[in-house]
Amino acid sequence: MQKRKGESVIMGKESLLLKPLKVGNLNLKNRIMFPPLTTGYEERDGSIGDRSFAFYERLAKGGASYIVIGDVAPVNTASPTPKLFDDRQIPTFKKLADALHAYDCKLALQLFHPEYDVPGVGRMIMASRMAAMEGEKAKAAGDMETFGAKMAESGKLAKEAYAKLHHDMQHFVSEASVEQLNQIKQAIADSARRAMEAGIDAIEVHGDRLLGSLCSALLNHRTDEYGGELQNRIRYALEVVAAIKEAAPTLMIEYKLPVITVNPDGSLRGKGGLLEDEAVEFAKELEKAGVDMIQVAQANHTGNMGDTIPPMGTMPYNWTLGAAKKVKAEVNVPIATVGRVVSVANGEEILANGDADMIGYGRSLLCDPDIALKAEKDEPIRECLNCNKGCVDAIQGRRYISCVLNAENGDEATISIKPADEKKNVVIVGAGIAGLEAARVAAIRGHKVDVYEKADKIGGQIHLAAVPPRKDEILRSVEYYDAILPGLGVNIHLNTECTKEIMNAADAVIVAVGAQDIVLPISGTDSANVVSSWDVLAGKVEVSGHCAVIGGGLVGTETAEYLVEKGCKVSVIEMMDKIANGESSTILPIIMADFAKNDVKQYVNTKVNSIENDGKQILATDTKEEKDITIDCDMVVMAVGSKKNVFDVEGVTTPVVYVGDCSGERTASIAEAIRTGYKAANEI
Repeated sequence: MQKRKGESVIMGKESLLLKPLKVGNLNLKNRIMFPPLTTGYEERDGSIGDRSFAFYERLAKGGASYIVIGDVAPVNTASPTPKLFDDRQIPTFKKLADALHAYDCKLALQLFHPEYDVPGVGRMIMASRMAAMEGEKAKAAGDMETFGAKMAESGKLAKEAYAKLHHDMQHFVSEASVEQLNQIKQAIADSARRAMEAGIDAIEVHGDRLLGSLCSALLNHRTDEYGGELQNRIRYALEVVAAIKEAAPTLMIEYKLPVITVNPDGSLRGKGGLLEDEAVEFAKELEKAGVDMIQVAQANHTGNMGDTIPPMGTMPYNWTLGAAKKVKAEVNVPIATVGRVVSVANGEEILANGDADMIGYGRSLLCDPDIALKAEKDEPIRECLNCNKGCVDAIQGRRYISCVLNAENGDEATISIKPADEKKNVVIVGAGIAGLEAARVAAIRGHKVDVYEKADKIGGQIHLAAVPPRKDEILRSVEYYDAILPGLGVNIHLNTECTKEIMNAADAVIVAVGAQDIVLPISGTDSANVVSSWDVLAGKVEVSGHCAVIGGGLVGTETAEYLVEKGCKVSVIEMMDKIANGESSTILPIIMADFAKNDVKQYVNTKVNSIENDGKQILATDTKEEKDITIDCDMVVMAVGSKKNVFDVEGVTTPVVYVGDCSGERTASIAEAIRTGYKAANEI
């Protein structure tokens, strides 16, 4: 495994990650924590079902010492999160706690309030609907004047209601009465009592959301006892802590302390929380209030999950550690840190420097749940790419989360690597991601595995995907196989074509030969100034001047960013109504800002008809405006997608399975490559 600059590794018996930690009345076997993440795994009523149970149990099996279930609501809400608002829900949480305790893993619930459940919002939405119904009745009766007035009223009420649901919570913080706040506080305390009865070990107070917004000088504009100076803004949070301690005196209490950080350009990152200096003062008060551990994290409530869970290449590793260090210097309770901790080495360095006491591996444990076990055995872990494709995007899309690199994640109850009934000789053709994953799984099952790759290195198209700005971290996916496959006995034959003789001598063949880029079936594509995006990213062609990129999908968009970085003027031409469709919602704002800064012209709803003038002119049609347009340029870059490579298996008598891009699945998808490779190898 390649170490990133500045990393050192301390593993096995010397590992600081594996050193026990006492937190309040809990003895944690190591310093590896699964911090609160919204998963979507819970049942519709918020209880712990099979998917939730299997996921958290898998983390415990992997050696994590402390797991926090994120966003547990103490009230019955439409919010898609776990819920513990009724005594009848206690048994499912108890079942999970008992299961985790069998692995000496402690379980915490992160209690929060879904602050948008303001009674007034519901009333406004209902009033909006009633006004619309009255309008429709008036229309049916021929009264168009009343119809117009009622529909306008309905629209106004709906707009005002949904404004109150805005992520920055401004409306709720301002409008929630003291009575409402007291009701919420009591609901949280009651939920903590239920957690105690369920055998839960700890409560993490969600210091973001409602509490963080009340603490925030940016969001809290109240003039009562909960607004104004710092002591007033933190008053409610301290009251919540006191209520939990009274209701559940045996539970350890952790507090998630959200910190508003400062971006390199001086702008603030986050709203619902405290600036560092105030955060330190608040931490002192939390310690006085009896909080047993403080998790220092990035403040949220900006409307962009990327501010809290940044994608690859946008923020440094461990970017919140500076705030954690400041807090740790002023309190005596253990400090947990989160924020782009991707490797064992990252965690070891933090602990060795005394900057924190507990390491939150969030996305990293989705990617590899065995971090603790592998640290003990000095084995390489599969490191998270921070791509946000399977996890954060799923959260925002109201889907259950998964990891693009871990085929089991989210389906732990039904998917696992099965030992082979019969040991076989397995030949894999192609060492892209799909072939490498197939090799890993087949070897773990006990098969003898040989991988044949005609190139001089493994990884396939990953090396192209890593070229655009901010994307080099994707190479971690290849580094993992480079590290793990030799230890599994996998033989990789580089610069070697796989012959029919080799395949016929095997018991099973997995073909993973990837895909190739597509050329539009239009005139002019054979011009000297028309090049492939793949060749551009591979450095096979020189580019300059005004480059017109045909295709605004992921590859086209990222190629455009690369061209901008190279100093080119860039236009992007896309048939759909927007570019970068399918890009992570956390990275898209960054791309669009980059395009705006560099005056990247976007031609959407645009069909290319032909390329003229030796590749220096594109004739196209604006399909929305139904008019022809001409785009002048110096070079045309084709980025219209890819198609599977066809592999000749005529004369091969051994059973053949296709995986990855050449299988007919959606091309250019790491997730599909991983899953098809995993499945094929697990079924041989």
